[in-house]
Amino acid sequence: MTATGVVSRRETERPQDLGGDGARVLVVDDDERNLLAIQTVLEDIGEIVVARSGEEALRHLLKGEFAVILLDVYMPGLDGYETAQMIRSREQSKRIPIVFLSAVNKETEHLIRGYAMGAVDYVFKPVDPIVLRSKVAVFVDLFAKTKEIERKAQQEQALLDANLRANAELLRAEQDLRRAEQRQAAIIESLPIILYLEPLEYEPRCPNFVSGDLQSMTGFTFDDVRVNPKLWADRLHEDDRGRVIAALAERNRTGRFAVEYRWRCANGSYRHFHDQAVLLSDAHGRPTEFAGTLTDVTEQRTLESQLVQAQKMDAIGKLTGGIAHDFNNLLAAVLGGLGLLERRAGLAEEHLKILAMTKRTADQGADLVKRLLSFARRQQLEPRPIDAKTLVEGVDDLLSHTLGGRVQLHWNLSDDAWCAFADKTQLELALMNLIINARDAMPEGGIITISLEHRQSGGDDALNLSPGNYVVFAVEDTGIGIEPELLEQVMEPFFTTKDIGKGTGLGLSMVYGFAKQSSGAIHLTSEPGEGTRAELWIPRANAAPTPAAEGGAVKPLPEALSVLLVDDHAEVRLTTAAMLEDLGHKVIECGSGHEARKLLDNGTIDLLVSDYAMPQMSGISLIGDARRKDPTLKALIITGYAELDDIHDLPADVAVLSKPFNLAALSEAIAQATKSRPYSTD
Repeated sequence: MTATGVVSRRETERPQDLGGDGARVLVVDDDERNLLAIQTVLEDIGEIVVARSGEEALRHLLKGEFAVILLDVYMPGLDGYETAQMIRSREQSKRIPIVFLSAVNKETEHLIRGYAMGAVDYVFKPVDPIVLRSKVAVFVDLFAKTKEIERKAQQEQALLDANLRANAELLRAEQDLRRAEQRQAAIIESLPIILYLEPLEYEPRCPNFVSGDLQSMTGFTFDDVRVNPKLWADRLHEDDRGRVIAALAERNRTGRFAVEYRWRCANGSYRHFHDQAVLLSDAHGRPTEFAGTLTDVTEQRTLESQLVQAQKMDAIGKLTGGIAHDFNNLLAAVLGGLGLLERRAGLAEEHLKILAMTKRTADQGADLVKRLLSFARRQQLEPRPIDAKTLVEGVDDLLSHTLGGRVQLHWNLSDDAWCAFADKTQLELALMNLIINARDAMPEGGIITISLEHRQSGGDDALNLSPGNYVVFAVEDTGIGIEPELLEQVMEPFFTTKDIGKGTGLGLSMVYGFAKQSSGAIHLTSEPGEGTRAELWIPRANAAPTPAAEGGAVKPLPEALSVLLVDDHAEVRLTTAAMLEDLGHKVIECGSGHEARKLLDNGTIDLLVSDYAMPQMSGISLIGDARRKDPTLKALIITGYAELDDIHDLPADVAVLSKPFNLAALSEAIAQATKSRPYSTD
């Protein structure tokens, strides 16, 4: 077997026995015998790789590392010097030690050339096995130690990299945790809620940890609480104190606590707090402390109160509107009957005085019903743009003899004041009611200031206004003020803070109803002993006021009309028929829509006068049926409570007359319905 074959067999069969931790030795010689001999000498030192030329050696160097290269100087093709020079010129192989093998040329100049080409040593042939093994073993050990150092360095670097990664991950985790804590703290700070920890037994009650913006909620800092532990108990609302203290005592038995109470903050105002806590235990089940939350629920309670108040006012308004309707029917019959007596009975002077007194009292009842309808938001309004400055003269004239000498009015209106959109007469009446209330709140006299302000509403305020611009009429006094618990009640009809017999309790309720019906609002603020400010919010007009248009020419009223009168209320029907007859008309009466349809089929009618609200068939339905047969039929609706917006499908040429009415109002309504001039009622 050849030397090459021996090398191949040994490389295949004994790689695990090679010394130097698998270090490889490259032997380059063109003589097979030299290769075999060297391989035999070095086989237990490392893995021996042989090359028979410089070119083959360079190919081996491309495939891996070597601990040392034994390079014959004289070879065909590339000799040892040229091969060494090329090995040194390559980055991956330039640091491999080269030991030259030479049989000749021991002269100094040849040795120097070899060292110049990168040799680290010379071995001369014939090779001494001991010298060769010794030299090669040094390089193999050096290679192994270098590799061991590199492995340790790699391991240390890997450990360092892993440590850096772990530290970086720990740092990221800490940063994420810190950001999460900051976000949580920011969320807690932004919420009306306080987190606290409280000892099991501590008298007076005082937490030992607080998280959240305590100062913005209460006006006090945590230091204020620690300095004065009685602060919490001392500022409980008197009406809630007993209930809260009892719940706190029960907490020690049940381990739970949940109670709502009012608490006086640093600015003196009361806030609604929901206070709840649970008992915490350690790993052994022993109780340690209470963990709780204090939540500001003032806004929710305020909204609930406003909702309840709105529902109550709406219910009262519906009830009031229904009562006013019935009263209107009664008053229509009473006033109509009194008018008949006045015109037809020919009473003596003393009897006429009694009749006038009775009629005046009935008129007062009618005025009372109008106020009720105003609160119920069922009065008929005619809103139009109003120059606020024009209200001054009208209100001053109306109140000049009412206020007395000890009360003065001060108007604060700018020249660029916005125009309001409302019924001018009702707006004047509302301002008068507010001013009279302000006068009554100042028994010793004083100044009432009426100012006009421009405001905007985004639709999310406590007044429940639609988004837009508003003209705010503010009436301020320096009187006795209103107690906080009464502010919500003063708007209710028949509620008054005045002595018995000195007020009907309908003034503010009328203003409330007018404001709501005008798509506005009224807002009261008051301090007992300091005075009251009433704000009347009215929508801003989109156009400037226009002068009243002059009426066009009207036809004279015929001397007599054939009138069909329909009303389910017998007394009202009787008095209305009498008034129509006094105006010179021929009247046909009936008590229902179905009966009226038969009469319309059987005769010629010039004018249909019908009540609006009747059983089975309304006045509008009756007019619709009649006009399908006679489209030119004139019609008039009389009603006891409905405002125009509530009368659905009202034809444009049908007039509406509200009960109770007098002879002049009836004549005017008939003229409007027939587009003619009214009769004189003198």
